[in-house]
Amino acid sequence: MNAAPDGSVVQRDAPRPDLVAFEIKDKITKPDIEWMSAVTDRAMQAHGKIDMLLIMSNYEGSDLGATFDGYATSVKVRSVAHLRHYVVVGAPAFAEAMIKLSGLVMPVETKTFDLPEEAKAWAYLAEAGPAA
Repeated sequence: MNAAPDGSVVQRDAPRPDLVAFEIKDKITKPDIEWMSAVTDRAMQAHGKIDMLLIMSNYEGSDLGATFDGYATSVKVRSVAHLRHYVVVGAPAFAEAMIKLSGLVMPVETKTFDLPEEAKAWAYLAEAGPAA
């Protein structure tokens, strides 16, 4: 398991290389978002299409620097062409609404689960099979 520089985000082990899974344990900082972006960028380059799972076990928001990081923004923009499934576990209500809305306007399948349903999220992605 790899961790972001500030330790508030860890990369969870995934059963396949084209599935990137992060657990957010605290407030996301600029170094955290840059690290997450680099991990995601490498996966997109290696596999073309990927699935992403975010587990928000104790999400405490984001620093302003993390929200407006240039590299992270460029990865987010490019990810639209590379993401097949974007699954979030434990999203706060405002984030869940945004995730569902983005699934309607982007060619990415989005799904949310409550925190106690983490196993269902993993099963959903396992059933979907490889992204590529």
